[in-house]
Amino acid sequence: MTGPPVTFVVESGTDVRLVEGLAARCSLRVLARRIPGGVEVSREPREPVDTWTGPASRGRFARAAFSRLRSLSAADRVIVQGYGPAALAANLAAQVTGARTIMLVCSPVERYYECRRHAADAGRPYRVYELALIRLFARLNARVGREYIVLSRHLEQVVRSHGARGPVGVIPVYGVDGDVFRPATNSKDAIRRERKLPPGGKLIFFSSRIAPEKDPHTLLAAVRRLVEAGRDIRLLHRSGGFRAMIGAAEAAGIRDRVIATDAVHPERELPRDYQASDLCVQASKAEGLGFSPLESLACEVPVVAADVGGLRETIVDGSTGWTYPPGDAAALAGAIADALDHPDEAARRARAGRAMVLERFERGSVFDRLMAELERT
Repeated sequence: MTGPPVTFVVESGTDVRLVEGLAARCSLRVLARRIPGGVEVSREPREPVDTWTGPASRGRFARAAFSRLRSLSAADRVIVQGYGPAALAANLAAQVTGARTIMLVCSPVERYYECRRHAADAGRPYRVYELALIRLFARLNARVGREYIVLSRHLEQVVRSHGARGPVGVIPVYGVDGDVFRPATNSKDAIRRERKLPPGGKLIFFSSRIAPEKDPHTLLAAVRRLVEAGRDIRLLHRSGGFRAMIGAAEAAGIRDRVIATDAVHPERELPRDYQASDLCVQASKAEGLGFSPLESLACEVPVVAADVGGLRETIVDGSTGWTYPPGDAAALAGAIADALDHPDEAARRARAGRAMVLERFERGSVFDRLMAELERT
């Protein structure tokens, strides 16, 4: 490991692929807020990583992180997730230590929160004061902090709207491994047998977590329209919220058309689910970037995505996929039908999509860019 010492402050959980990518390139320490009923890192890293798990309360975690970060030196690097209380603690600690501190922004937090406003099953209720606090921390961090790394140009616009004046690097960590997410070498029927999936009909993949911003209800409404029109299609869903997806499918009257299970291993199993599918749908109302469409395209499986946020930078209608206005079930059903009815065109767009992913999002080059940024003085 030749990179600088890096402390990664995780306030809201993170993907193991980001942790492993950093750990392979630098001396890494993780400070993570405990997530009751959840996990701080999506899976156990292959190799042990120095990890401290702090209080579940965001305020107490921020105070504890501040205390630990005060021991760093100016030679250290700090990556702090988002622009909430933990980011403010890290930025304030940097005023004392001189450690270079970068906010890693993977999602437009306030826009995600706003999606709760009209969601009947948001889990936690929408509260005006909580949205006000999110916006306040965003502005405070823009004033106190110096640097950001964001996943997309859309997220650059988001942090600029907070008042960010310093450097904003666009680096889509953790990228997509084109050797893992690759076109299938055998038939979809064979892959479906391997994955214990139904052999007939068309299979649509939806791997997003169940949350208001991911808009599973519009997707279910679109699937219902297609089923009622006589199409033999099924929806495959993998996430920790799969039980909520099953409940929503029952409410939509299409439980028999939905296959939903817990999340699968992101490298051993997830690529095979893409390869088994005829189409991937990203039905978001807000999105920072959207890795699922990129992984699907890397497997040369076509994509339909909402025309919103960071998805606009990757899924271009007529070029790398199909798009539709967010929340419009009829338009989504039409886009799905068009993609399924024109397999040659779908294959062309998917091939163009894989080329785009390898050029702009390949995992190795993304981490090279990240490390070059961290090593910069």
